[in-house]
Amino acid sequence: MSTAPRLAAAKKDWGHDETGCTVLHIDMDAFYASCEVARHPQLQGRPVIIGTGRRSVVSAASYEARAFGINSAMPLARAERLCPQGVFLPVDMTYYRNISRRIFDTVFSRITDQIEQVSVDECYMDVSGALMRWGMPTAIARWIRASVARQFHVTCSVGIATNKLVAKMASTNAKPDGMLLIPKARQAEFVQLMPLRGIPGIGPALEKRLNAWAIKDVADLATMSERDLTRATGSSLTARKLAQASHGLDDDPVQPRAPEKSLGAERTFLHDTTSMKQVCDLLRVCSNEVATGLRSHDLIARTITVKLRFDDLRYMTKAHTLETPVNSANRIYPQAVGLLKAMLGLPDGVPMDTPLPRLIRLAGVSASGLSRVEDTPIQPSLDDIIHESKRSTGSEAQRLDQAEATMDSIRNRYGKGSVSMGL
Repeated sequence: MSTAPRLAAAKKDWGHDETGCTVLHIDMDAFYASCEVARHPQLQGRPVIIGTGRRSVVSAASYEARAFGINSAMPLARAERLCPQGVFLPVDMTYYRNISRRIFDTVFSRITDQIEQVSVDECYMDVSGALMRWGMPTAIARWIRASVARQFHVTCSVGIATNKLVAKMASTNAKPDGMLLIPKARQAEFVQLMPLRGIPGIGPALEKRLNAWAIKDVADLATMSERDLTRATGSSLTARKLAQASHGLDDDPVQPRAPEKSLGAERTFLHDTTSMKQVCDLLRVCSNEVATGLRSHDLIARTITVKLRFDDLRYMTKAHTLETPVNSANRIYPQAVGLLKAMLGLPDGVPMDTPLPRLIRLAGVSASGLSRVEDTPIQPSLDDIIHESKRSTGSEAQRLDQAEATMDSIRNRYGKGSVSMGL
């Protein structure tokens, strides 16, 4: 459910020159809610909110529900107050993923194999190799929208531009159920019409830093030098990207089958808690899930991040990048606990029964900086070698342990003389 700002002034005819506009950004409209309406047609026209449970948050909402001020990540209790007549349904990710897979396989893949899927309901498409057959990018976009609506009874919006940045911003402003072409000659004008948050990647913290430099919108951003932007953001890389974005430029190519950027797991407590043991127990569960996900994808991670949500619904995250990448829970969990203590200002050796200084509503662990195991040279530590040796020769190690225990028993009974056993 997109919360990116949209401008009525941006949803207009920007011209019909499609030269070089070979990048499409396709975004399904209110996808989870639309999937539910598709399988329950009687819900058509009613405010549908995805998410149930007293302490849950809104995962998605139909446009009818959004008219009541409901948006993603809003506490369900508040959504119920805003729209008591709404239809509240549980999240059914298995169903949504199945619909998504069918859309990609039966519609999108008929155009090209140059598809970068970024979420269950969103992708970029490079159609440069499909123009000989289809003619114009707008013809492709029209066919996609009509096919998805006809076959799956859900709608999608499409942005068409010369690059991913402008295509995504175009699809956002085409919503719902729209299409927006931004010719190359007008992409800077289009982007500079937007507020700062209209550029993907600019969140509240970065917006605040830019505001402190009297940068209030993208038009202001476009007047800044990279040098000043580096001072404002503290990063030359961020400054360069912002400077390019403010003129509608983006050199990031469409990357088919893009690798996973991160894997994570999180849970919401039934009751807000200050119990370190409860939070650490949850971090252990999340660490196990992340480790299982990494191994199932043959991935290894260099960065571990812990996420906390407090009783006031504010978030905090803290990350640590390791010298040696990991994919096991016994390596991830200690990092997660250390990050938890650092986030809350607790000393490393604090007892587990120490109450936390803030009420915790949600906790989670994620792994990023991913690479494939076979492509990552690793110098194992001594602990790794010992652990692997015990794991791979478990039965032999058990026999040795049992033998050592027997020897200790004999020593205790008969003194410290030398005892040997055949193994």
